[in-house]
Amino acid sequence: MNIKEVAEVRRHIRRDRSNMTAIYGCYVNDDKQIISEFRSSTGMMSENEGDKYFGLLRKTLSGTIGKHLIDISFKTSQVMDSPEHKLLMGLRQSSLADEALRTEFYQKVIETVSLDQAYLILLGCDTYDVPFKKDSSGEDSNESYKFLLCAICPVKLTKATLHYVPEEKLFHDGGITNVVGSPELGFLFPAFDNRATNIYNALYYTRSVKQSHEAFVDMIFHTPIPKPAEAQRKSFEAILSNALAEECSMEVVQSVHEQLAQRIALHKESKVAEPLLICKEDVTEVLTGCGITDAHMSKFSVDYDEAFGFEAPVHPKNIIDEKKFVIKTPDVSIKVAPDRTDLIETRVIGGVKYILINAEEDVEVNGVSIRIHDGNALPV
Repeated sequence: MNIKEVAEVRRHIRRDRSNMTAIYGCYVNDDKQIISEFRSSTGMMSENEGDKYFGLLRKTLSGTIGKHLIDISFKTSQVMDSPEHKLLMGLRQSSLADEALRTEFYQKVIETVSLDQAYLILLGCDTYDVPFKKDSSGEDSNESYKFLLCAICPVKLTKATLHYVPEEKLFHDGGITNVVGSPELGFLFPAFDNRATNIYNALYYTRSVKQSHEAFVDMIFHTPIPKPAEAQRKSFEAILSNALAEECSMEVVQSVHEQLAQRIALHKESKVAEPLLICKEDVTEVLTGCGITDAHMSKFSVDYDEAFGFEAPVHPKNIIDEKKFVIKTPDVSIKVAPDRTDLIETRVIGGVKYILINAEEDVEVNGVSIRIHDGNALPV
């Protein structure tokens, strides 16, 4: 799914637009025991309550594609005959009304998800009549997209606080309450590709860039997913450090960061719906331009394939942070605007290694403006 397709489905997941008649829930404590199961009619919900339920489901369609929203692809054999696909299709076809299938699904979640606290499993089934513009006179729909949404949300205990009671015009102890937080993971099934139903794919959501909940993905979809975004970034950094060895200079890292950041910026400006992907050759081209020797280039190629898969494309936002450029030593950390890395250079002076910062503009230390004087000049 691309960003426009995700946004289209997300806009539909609202109390006043959705065709969802009920939301199903399963409340699980931190000992993996079911506290309650429920079915809430959306028509009977108050406006505020409905907005909150739909808001939680809608959040599983938020974030960056490739980082928080990950494409799940089923093999043809899975679609033809596999327990995981049959379960998802059965839940969808029954509009979640089949209690036995819901129970089976809940048990699979409970078996594989551990948030170190209680959590709520929310399920909704909706139908979206996809509008296609026929002519200038109006719209005609010839595609009905029926889909499942799942959101798994942590339930947190709040601290007891004083709250105001208007009737008494006094503050009283509010006690400890259980509050549902934003989803940690969830999914959309089937996918909405080319604005149509695609039962060969699903869209998986993870809030964390550090944790992909692989056990859950394997249980529900039985298909591999990429490493979490942060793990991809650390792998890429390690590849550059280890493969390039002594040739991994400040200038090389600057060039890689700058050129990948430029690609991200150009892709954003172009407003292309499809997510941006880069391949090993894109990074290789940058490194070759930096004068990296053939031996180190060969090492980079091997390490890249081992970390990401042979010739596998990656999302550039997963391997660099285009909004940050940070230089660290054991005792010093320097943050530089990504578009001003030209202000930084490394140099060896008298046998000592230095990081030099161009400081022609205003300089502050602990919020105090300072002056930098010539070593031979008297203080002003």
